[in-house]
Amino acid sequence: MHYLAAFLLALFIVYLSIPLLRRFAIKIDFVDKPKENNARKLHKEPVPLTAGIAIFVGFVVSYLLFNEAPWEETVAVLAGSLLILAIGTIDDWYKTQGKEFPAWPKFLVQIFAAYLIYQAGIVFVGFYNPFTEQMVVLPTVLQFLLTVTWIFGVTTVINFSDGMDGLAGGLSVISAMTLFIVAVTMGQSDSAIMAITLVGVGLGYLKYNKPPAKIYMGDAGATFLGFILSVIALDGAFKQATVLSLFIPILALGVPIFDNIFVVLKRFKDGKPIYKADATQIHYRLLSAGLNPKQIVTFLCLVSVCFSLTSIILLLLQV
Repeated sequence: MHYLAAFLLALFIVYLSIPLLRRFAIKIDFVDKPKENNARKLHKEPVPLTAGIAIFVGFVVSYLLFNEAPWEETVAVLAGSLLILAIGTIDDWYKTQGKEFPAWPKFLVQIFAAYLIYQAGIVFVGFYNPFTEQMVVLPTVLQFLLTVTWIFGVTTVINFSDGMDGLAGGLSVISAMTLFIVAVTMGQSDSAIMAITLVGVGLGYLKYNKPPAKIYMGDAGATFLGFILSVIALDGAFKQATVLSLFIPILALGVPIFDNIFVVLKRFKDGKPIYKADATQIHYRLLSAGLNPKQIVTFLCLVSVCFSLTSIILLLLQV
């Protein structure tokens, strides 16, 4: 009942607040405008970009009411989330004005948000050796680098995956549900609350983001979802993990992670800036291959479910 209440509260807050934010966005012209000769712009009419605010509010209210984590962790999660939302909203506003927001401020803010999580003690400490059954504790510097890299990486890949109606939201819901199952199985109530709350806000958003989308979450919402997913994994699936079970959270986020590793390597090979948006993500490649957006979203979500089931099997095998 505790988890169900957190899920329902988050869902209804997003579901009820999005129409209000949508009207407000149209009023102030905070909308994503279609552009000619841009393969990444698939919509034909301006679409409001304010769903990220609803997602953030829904998560925060439910998290504050049902979370029982130490106050240091709670403050770090909320402060980091607010920073991610703020810089993402600024980036979205620049886009509505036909301008590009510099990459460096976004990078620095996201790294600082990750640092706050590290300082609060949500850290990748190490893993259990399956042969000796002893904990392998990594050096502090490596703990810091891996923690910050993981948070920044997941935050980024979810944002990169937000290219079609329902895609990033659908993948995030599947990943969050998987991490919820993992957290409940491992008896980690704090990360379970975060995960089921994220499922709630994600489903509330998808009601309005299914094709054709009535609203977008923008960089603000996509980076926020990625940030929280990374924290859930650190606070849950990565704890007390063995060598093989380290793949559980990686598989739970498999589609955006593996796709964007390919994208980054290709951009690096072609000498393009990593942060420079293009149409190399798998959903654009499938679009070029002849699939329509609904088919692509359905296919990638099914692949994500397969990855998630594999991660749960690894968990049940206790390897």
